[in-house]
Amino acid sequence: MTAPVDPTGAAAAGCVSLRYPEPAIEVLDPAFLRYRLFNASLERLGTGLRWAEGPLWFGDGRFLLCSDIPNNRMVRWDETTGGLSVFRQPANHSNGLARDRQGRLIACEHLTRRVTRTEYDGSVTVLADGFGGKRLNSPNDVICASDGSIWFSDPTFGIAGEWEGERAEPELPQAVYRIDGRTGKLAQVIADLAAPNGLCFSPDERTLYVVDSRATPHRRIWAYPVAGDGRRLGRRRLHVNAGGPGALDGIKADVDGNLWCGWGSNGALDADPAALDGVMVFDPQGRPLAHIHLPERCANLCFGGAKRNRLFMAASHSLYALYVATRGAV
Repeated sequence: MTAPVDPTGAAAAGCVSLRYPEPAIEVLDPAFLRYRLFNASLERLGTGLRWAEGPLWFGDGRFLLCSDIPNNRMVRWDETTGGLSVFRQPANHSNGLARDRQGRLIACEHLTRRVTRTEYDGSVTVLADGFGGKRLNSPNDVICASDGSIWFSDPTFGIAGEWEGERAEPELPQAVYRIDGRTGKLAQVIADLAAPNGLCFSPDERTLYVVDSRATPHRRIWAYPVAGDGRRLGRRRLHVNAGGPGALDGIKADVDGNLWCGWGSNGALDADPAALDGVMVFDPQGRPLAHIHLPERCANLCFGGAKRNRLFMAASHSLYALYVATRGAV
């Protein structure tokens, strides 16, 4: 049985707080004030999910797609009606979602251990399901570059049990891959992280940021310079150290190069999830700027809306949104 979706969204949607400025926004550095809208509230758009992931904005349709992994479905939130509905079910326990340069839906699928593209006619094309004669683990997050290449992370979360996929033994190291936009050739570009997860490019695409979500003793974001040909990565540098019990998940960059990161507890027994859950914002040097507190842990996020200035957050059971004074880089 799947969790219910409110077909109108009316029961769930609404401002979390009625006070201005939004009390859920904790400013950690005055530099963030330029990005905070004084009279914009945190909104809950809908609820009834079991583990919300991979939000993706479709501006041409004015809707948001989101993966509800345990329920094996994608859900759709419509800006025009405020309604939340089922978009695709079954969805092969999809996780990360993206759009390619032609606007087609790219999906990371845990159950089938592959990355797919949905064509204009609704048919599905498999872009990657193995490397070197071995099956991928469970593609997690995905991004598309301006040269048409597709980059995705491949940790083992989807084959670790029956909740987000199907239990299986890994055949490949946990890695990050690149699918060439012209040839479709798959290349393994990173293979030395404990569990690569969220990833995004800097606005100029000269840097690839990758979350190492099982690094010890602390979770990290690594920054990799991208070679001029867009195919190779240089030597990494540490960009963000989560520190303490903090944990990182999905990430996105804004036009100024700040990173907006899904945030929560790393599961430590002494961690306080209520104090950690939400979104952390870091400047281009990796300094913390703000913490947007949410009632639930945020797994992933994206920018959308007509001006790309609305932050959509997939947080456990619910979808949240917040208008901000910046735009998403893509």
